[in-house]
Amino acid sequence: MADWRPVKAFYSDHFVLPLPAGHRFPMQKYRLLRDRVQGRLPGIELQEAPAALDGELALAHDPVYVTAVSEGLLSAAQQREIGFPWSPAMAERARRSVGATIAAARVALREGVSAQLAGGTHHAYAAKGSGFCVFNDVAVAARLMQAEWHRRGHGALLRVLVIDLDVHQGNGTASIFAHDDTVYTLSLHGARNFPFRKEPSDLDVELPDGCSDTEYLAALDTALQRVWAAHDGAMPGLAFFVAGADPHEGDRLGRLKLTMQGLAERDRRVLQACRERGIPVAVSMAGGYGHEVERTVDVHEQTLCACLRQWQAWNAPRDQVMEQWPA
Repeated sequence: MADWRPVKAFYSDHFVLPLPAGHRFPMQKYRLLRDRVQGRLPGIELQEAPAALDGELALAHDPVYVTAVSEGLLSAAQQREIGFPWSPAMAERARRSVGATIAAARVALREGVSAQLAGGTHHAYAAKGSGFCVFNDVAVAARLMQAEWHRRGHGALLRVLVIDLDVHQGNGTASIFAHDDTVYTLSLHGARNFPFRKEPSDLDVELPDGCSDTEYLAALDTALQRVWAAHDGAMPGLAFFVAGADPHEGDRLGRLKLTMQGLAERDRRVLQACRERGIPVAVSMAGGYGHEVERTVDVHEQTLCACLRQWQAWNAPRDQVMEQWPA
């Protein structure tokens, strides 16, 4: 039996945006989730996220845009599209959110599974933010992991898979990787939900309003089969799972009707399918806008429980499975 180490998860909720009263973004859910993990999931080790550096952000973002965020040079129109007013805390939180996904990806490559308690900022494009997303954490982390993989002397590029199961299409991620055949993007999302102008992913699956557990899971199974068929010659070396809570039936913005049980099965199927194929997974919590914030936190906590179970499954054969992942 391999030595026991807890699942590592990264947080950045110390950096809180000064949002106006009545703002619909549920900033408090991140602190509530961390409290839940500390109180109920001893198998998860929490670590504060580092801030992403300018050079790391520039792997996926226009340096002019990075500077504008960092120095408070965003126009009023840019801030409206993001949905947050600029502040030093806004810029720092955006960097920390990316840093958390970078840290989770590094750990996943070594240990099989890792998570961050926020992230999934998939509406951010290379040169602009949108939809509560400033920087695209998955895009930056994917490019950085590929660069670090290459620096370790591997001949082939690290192939990356993005499994985006937030209820909103990952338009920014799709745009950034539109001409990059080393990154495969999958998005299951509400057909009639934001963003209303979608960007083409490698595989998009549009779901009708009111989609239930049965319909959703059938669509997910079909999509994953297509992903594995597309990688029949060589499986991806790293997956990012954007595990939004907003497909839940109690979400204000989701328009789908997944139950807690359906979302638990979603998480299990994705994580198990990746483990069975030897694909390490970095998990981000992404969106969630429940009528009751506690229900959103319930969904995110459930996802972290799924990570813990998959960690335990990775742990038993880790001495054999993880030989291919250098420290």
